[in-house]
Amino acid sequence: MGKRKVLVTGSGGQLGGAICAEFSDEELIPLTHAELELVDHGNLLKVVTAHNPSIIINCAGYNRVDEAENNVEVALAVNAFGVRSLARAATDVGAIFVHYSTDFVFDGVATVPYTEQDEASPRNVYGTSKLIGEWFASDIMGAYILRVESLFGGTPARSSIDQITDAIVNGREPNVFMDRVVSPSFVHDVARATRSLIDAKAPAGLYHCVNTGHTTWLHLAEEITRQLQATASLRPISVASLSLPAVRPVFCALSNAKLAAAGFKMPSWQDALTRHLASRRQALR
Repeated sequence: MGKRKVLVTGSGGQLGGAICAEFSDEELIPLTHAELELVDHGNLLKVVTAHNPSIIINCAGYNRVDEAENNVEVALAVNAFGVRSLARAATDVGAIFVHYSTDFVFDGVATVPYTEQDEASPRNVYGTSKLIGEWFASDIMGAYILRVESLFGGTPARSSIDQITDAIVNGREPNVFMDRVVSPSFVHDVARATRSLIDAKAPAGLYHCVNTGHTTWLHLAEEITRQLQATASLRPISVASLSLPAVRPVFCALSNAKLAAAGFKMPSWQDALTRHLASRRQALR
């Protein structure tokens, strides 16, 4: 079988970089934000048609959660209508379409991990724009919509987990949420799961693509400290203690049981963290 043409938007981000690495044996078409703006519908269609890919993986997005509250049009243009343009382009060229969404589509009031069947109810502009993007992606046949959260492991190393790690290593006291619950997503595991779904021709649709298990940010910081064999002082804070423009959902653990049933069992977040810290060890010395 010949190489497949794989077009990746947002290739300069941490998830986009991991996707490009995972599909490096294919005919890769990596496009950064500067090379392809999702808000330019006409140019987007021209670019996709010219490349004629068999797979389109959308890693682009407007992720400035607080700024989105005052930039509603921009958030919708990228996270919703840009996705609609990509989905239409995928249909035009007959490509498999993969789109990534977020835990912020939920209200965060649950007490057990959310499943794909749970009703979405975003509490901020960013979450709303991502949910509308999901709807547009789901309008086409054969689309994979993968929800991820608390991404880490990409390059450059600027995720929240990297910031906490750097603070611990450098003797600073990081602020960490003691009540916000997440299911961290290691970008390389997300990339492998993405390829597994496509290669296995798994049923299209919505999947929670996160590492197995969930944790508070405080417990995650404690695990980083333990794995680094470091001595650290952590400053626990509550979500409510911060006055932020965008409301954060508190409990956002996601169940990945549907993904496992489709044939890809995600490693635990602790295992993913171990691999991430091992890869950074040289830089941490």
